[in-house]
Amino acid sequence: MNFQLHMGRVKWFDAKEGYGFISPFHGGDDVFVTRKSIASTKMKSLAEGQNVEFSVTRNSNGITATDVIAY
Repeated sequence: MNFQLHMGRVKWFDAKEGYGFISPFHGGDDVFVTRKSIASTKMKSLAEGQNVEFSVTRNSNGITATDVIAY
């Protein structure tokens, strides 16, 4: 399991569907993010352009953001 923290900006997030993508500041591929990935239980959505900190998990479908914290 990878506990390295990454920083990025929300590229887009569809609040109705509950998913979107984050563009990492370090470059590379955009990272898939879901509503369930947001660390705060009070926060249900992310906004385009919002800065975030996150971890990633890798699986057969690619890279997914986890433990997303917006700031």
